[in-house]
Amino acid sequence: MNWVTSVASFLWGIWAWVCFFLASLVSLVIAIIVPGAHRRQKLVTFVTRMIFVLAGVNVTIRGFDNLPTDSSVVVANHASFVDGVLLNSYLPSRFGFVIKGEMRDIPVVHFLLRRSGSKFVERKEAPGSSRDARQLVKAAQEGESLGFFPEGTFVLEPGVGRFRPGAFVAAIKGDLPVVPIAISGTRKMLPSRQILPIKSALRIDILPAIAPGDEGYASSRALAETARQRVLAALDEPDLLDNED
Repeated sequence: MNWVTSVASFLWGIWAWVCFFLASLVSLVIAIIVPGAHRRQKLVTFVTRMIFVLAGVNVTIRGFDNLPTDSSVVVANHASFVDGVLLNSYLPSRFGFVIKGEMRDIPVVHFLLRRSGSKFVERKEAPGSSRDARQLVKAAQEGESLGFFPEGTFVLEPGVGRFRPGAFVAAIKGDLPVVPIAISGTRKMLPSRQILPIKSALRIDILPAIAPGDEGYASSRALAETARQRVLAALDEPDLLDNED
C-alpha cells in the first residue's frame, strides 16, 4: 500500500466515524423527542442506514424474502462492532436487538438503545441473567421480533463459535421461527482491537427460516446447532468448535 492509498484509507476511516457520531447524535434527539416506540424505531433505522450510505459502503442483501412478515427471531454470526449497526440499519425496524447488559452502565448509550427498541441481557450475574432471560421469553411469547448475536462476543480469529441457548429458548417458548443470518465483510472493516475502520464491501445473507415443527426445531440445543451450521455454510470461515478439545 503506497502513501496515497494509506492517506485515503485513513481519511475514509475518519469520515466513517464522523458519519457514525452524527447518526448517533440525530438518533439521540429522536429518542428524546419522538413519541411512540414504533415511530422511533423506524426513524432510527433510517438514520443508522445513512451511516453506510454517506460513507459509500456497498451493502448487499441476499434472501430478504426468507424473512417472515410476522414475528420471528433472527440470529447472526458476530465478527465486529459493525454487526449490530448493520443489521439495525437494513432489517425491518420491528426487530429489537438484544444487547449485552454492560451497556446499562453507560447512561446515554443505554437510554438511546432502550428508546430505539433494544433489550439487554446480563451476562455476569446469575440473578440478573435469569431475570433478563425471563423478560426475553415474555417478549417472544407476546410476538415481538428479536435479534441476537448468539456467540455473545467476537474475536480477532475468523470463524463461528458456539451459539448460546438464550435466543433459541426464547424462540421455542414463543413458538417463533428462527432466521439464521450470515454477515460477511465486517471483520475486515473493523476487526477486534482496531480503532479506525477500513472501507470494505458488506453482505447480509438472510437464510431460510427454521420453523416450529421442522426437524431442527426439536430442542434449544438442536435449534442452536442447526442455525449455526446454516450460517457456517454461507460463510467462508472455519468452525471454531473444531479447535476445541
